Amino acid sequence: MLVFLSLLSLAACTSNETNNEVSLPEGIPNFVEVSDFEKIEWDKKAVTFNNNIIGNENKSGVIGADAPSLNVQKWMWHLWGIENPTKTKLTVVGYHKETGTIHQILTTGWTIGLGGANNGADAHAPSGVKIPEKGQWAILLYANEKLFDILIYDINE
Repeated sequence: MLVFLSLLSLAACTSNETNNEVSLPEGIPNFVEVSDFEKIEWDKKAVTFNNNIIGNENKSGVIGADAPSLNVQKWMWHLWGIENPTKTKLTVVGYHKETGTIHQILTTGWTIGLGGANNGADAHAPSGVKIPEKGQWAILLYANEKLFDILIYDINE
């Protein structure tokens, strides 16, 4: 009986580890690391600040995320703490909590260039965004190939 319970416990632990394993999709930029997804804090939801930006105040946020949709929509990214915005590339990686899958959510690729200051942020960029399914999403932002911030959104429409 003890051997059976030990094997059952071992199988359950192995099963949980497999379900939480992150698999990087083909074509994702090579600087995105599996360990980046371990830094997601699901309870640190994006908040509204500056009237219409939703994100992490004084770090990053989006105009347009207040009407999340599964259809293509326009989002305006805002980042604080960027020293040379026009020489900075922004890479956006979407992670769907429920399925544990990683997605390219920008409609033009993984990476876009940033523009100068706007709405109090040091850098900004407009983009088309396509969220493939509803649920909780972690949006990992990379500035010049380094993890910059993580935004947590609930997409339910």
